[in-house]
Amino acid sequence: MEGKRILVTGGSGLVGKAIEKVVADGEGRPDEQWIFISSKDADLTNAADTKCLFEKHKPTHVIHLAAMVGGLFRNMKYNLDFLRNNLHINDNVLHSAYEMGVQKVVSCLSTCIFPDKTTYPIDETMIHNGPPHTSNFGYSYAKRMIDVQNRAYYEQHGCKFTSVIPTNVFGPHDNFNIDDGHVLPGLIHKVYSAKQNGTALSIWGTGQPRRQFIYSLDLARLFIWVLREYNEVDPIILSVGEEDEVSIKEAAESIVAAMEFKGELIFDSTKSDGQFKKTASNHKLRKYLPDFQFTPFNKGFGAVALCLYGLQVY
Repeated sequence: MEGKRILVTGGSGLVGKAIEKVVADGEGRPDEQWIFISSKDADLTNAADTKCLFEKHKPTHVIHLAAMVGGLFRNMKYNLDFLRNNLHINDNVLHSAYEMGVQKVVSCLSTCIFPDKTTYPIDETMIHNGPPHTSNFGYSYAKRMIDVQNRAYYEQHGCKFTSVIPTNVFGPHDNFNIDDGHVLPGLIHKVYSAKQNGTALSIWGTGQPRRQFIYSLDLARLFIWVLREYNEVDPIILSVGEEDEVSIKEAAESIVAAMEFKGELIFDSTKSDGQFKKTASNHKLRKYLPDFQFTPFNKGFGAVALCLYGLQVY
């Protein structure tokens, strides 16, 4: 039997690098060839480029991570760009996968796609129950459409396309840019800079919003499980439990303690908090994998802090 050729789009990003490491560290199988590509290999917003990429590598399976991404304030500024670019990327990848006869596609969504006004915890059935938060509606609607397209490709062509919904991901190879990155690497960078400069630590917002954080290497292992074992078209939330949710203030204080920052901590309430909470249920995941062990939050961000000290800041 011919082996699998697994194409990972967005392979140079946070989750792509985590999957690459997990595969290299022993999770890969002899009958699997893993191909990690980045924006240097093809412009996935361009249909012709995407088709050429698929014709070159002839994947049997795809993990689709590529996206235009950014933190809260970049989303607020460029909602149209996030919408258009991600709609193009997702449509091109899924259609090329269909045309090439790819056996399975696993796409990456986000908890920000859920309705802003909802009940908690959110679960996989609630994605389309109302508008997402206004701060990142462009990205959110583009990601929601992957779920719609997966269902349509399955109904019309029988394609086994599915998606996963991680909560806030963090880990080595994250984007530590304070303006464009996500909350946890941004906090780590701010603490690092405040220590270096001997200044107060200013954190945007009140610190009250709450988030569930999943370590990238845990997420990588779950992605591989989904690719091999999960056979539903419906999406699945990949997250730590509800009991592991922490506030931004608690996350900041943990980072401050771990990095031994002794200066003043200021929460700038003139800056937007974004969505207050996105508490997600991992009940469906636990039905499949009741014994999966997640990396504790403090242990995970310790590894991320080491990356920053190693000058992996960009």
